[in-house]
Amino acid sequence: MKSYTIAVLTCLCISLASAQVLFEDKAFELGINITGNASTQLGGVSFYDYDNDGWDDLTFASKENFPVRFFKNNSGTFVEETFNITIGNHSKQVLWVDYDNDGDNDLFVTKFDASNKLYQNDGNFNFTDVTAIAGFPSTTLFTYGASFGDYDNDGDLDLFLSNKDDAKIIPNQLYRNNGNGTFTDVSLIAGISSVGHLSFCSSFFDYDNDGFLDIYISNDRFANTNILYKNNGNGTFTDVSLASGAGVAANAMSTTIDDYNYDGFLDIYVTNTTEGNHLLKNNGDGTFTDEATASGTIFNSIGWGANFFDADNDTDLDLYVSSMINDPNSGLLTTAFYECDANYTYTIPANAGFTTDTYTSFSNAIGDVNNDGYQDFVVINLAPDNNSLWRSTGGTNNWLKVKLDGTTSNKAGIGAKIKATINGAPMYRYVLCGEAFLGQNSATELFGLGTATTIDMLEIFWPSGITDTYTNVNANQLLTVTEGSTLGIQEENAGSFSVYPNPATDYIIVSTTVSESYTSTIYDSLGKQVFSQKSQGLHSKLDVSNLSSGIFFLEIRTESSKTVQKIIIY
Repeated sequence: MKSYTIAVLTCLCISLASAQVLFEDKAFELGINITGNASTQLGGVSFYDYDNDGWDDLTFASKENFPVRFFKNNSGTFVEETFNITIGNHSKQVLWVDYDNDGDNDLFVTKFDASNKLYQNDGNFNFTDVTAIAGFPSTTLFTYGASFGDYDNDGDLDLFLSNKDDAKIIPNQLYRNNGNGTFTDVSLIAGISSVGHLSFCSSFFDYDNDGFLDIYISNDRFANTNILYKNNGNGTFTDVSLASGAGVAANAMSTTIDDYNYDGFLDIYVTNTTEGNHLLKNNGDGTFTDEATASGTIFNSIGWGANFFDADNDTDLDLYVSSMINDPNSGLLTTAFYECDANYTYTIPANAGFTTDTYTSFSNAIGDVNNDGYQDFVVINLAPDNNSLWRSTGGTNNWLKVKLDGTTSNKAGIGAKIKATINGAPMYRYVLCGEAFLGQNSATELFGLGTATTIDMLEIFWPSGITDTYTNVNANQLLTVTEGSTLGIQEENAGSFSVYPNPATDYIIVSTTVSESYTSTIYDSLGKQVFSQKSQGLHSKLDVSNLSSGIFFLEIRTESSKTVQKIIIY
């Protein structure tokens, strides 16, 4: 961990010394029994509260003609349930997503041997197959991964499909959400490659913090290097794989996105075979550096799913990696739980509870089974073994859970960045839909706080450009944030100001009808102040010629009110 101050470091060291990282496989005990041939191979899992009752549920993909299976979380234990649909064929990824922004979770399922499916939820868990109505093809695309994100910032979630056609004829596909229940294939006009790349999965994320979601894709086989598409902000993408250093050559499986070193820029963890995994540290200048060896996370086994999470709530992000190796005498890791140490290096502790974790494993996903504020996770194992549900034994460190409710942005806040600050030390979380290897994590973002009882500042940077800010947030609670809720009565004079031109290049004019003085402050997508000017009068000119291109937030504040507006700088 970074040494921000001696006091902070001392506090964290005490927390680390007292923390006992320990997990137990409680799958059978908690009601998860998927054994025999029904267990999937190279299939996905969702650890997502699909019925919005506050408890993270489980959804499992299945192979061959076994159906997708749903397990409802009843206050910490699971009961299998069925709906009015039976989803067969060889399913790969199962994603709960509110694609129509109506407040309930719909279901998208990818299939390797049949057409992908979109099921619309009527709010009472009666599902309608709307695949054709939505504009998705009825043909087999050999799809593994799906990810949703709002690449054009219109408030609707778009879709990227990772297709793994061995003939490399069927390319990956980008579908734009039209906002009326339909999608349009915009792959060609957006600049997505028109040939196949043996892609496993992808993630939408803003790697350069310009306010537009980029796309990262993991590709199988060394001849098919991974792809990073930069969002140009005009509906098109540019392949920057080579220039950025993110285009690694590997038998790549996972696209695990997180800010592991808390510098405000999202990093990428890519699993691989025995040649070693890749930890692509975002340098903040559009490039990445592979820190897998230096950080101790290179793995050198056959890795599949991987997730960062704070296992012991000591404030830093630990890492779990699933392995296809099931023989502990092979000399290769059968799994790896990496605990974050000083300076963001990692070691495998001996007492974490994974000595029996010797299954052939693939996807994994994180959630909180019993709502105790400690992270648990599920792992997909090869039949005839049951899947694993690794439940944390808890601890004494504090925590905060944050769940987002979008209004201007998409309902689930996909693409939002959350920043929590304690004693000047920042922590970041990022909200995805479709992550790691064919996984879906909980919609609730969890921060470990160590011994801190209060978060000094919590900031939510929404895809719309709105920023919600809370101060002095108490620990050990679930905080549901509705987009724009912290603006409140401070927005009452918003109509007294107008801003133009927007988008802008060199300058912005603020026009007002108020007679009192006001301050115009511009923040970047991370909430960092990049411009401030005090003004009085009907018009003021803000010189923005020194700002880089991207999305910014302009706050205009008087003594009695403020207004916040998203601005775009070209």
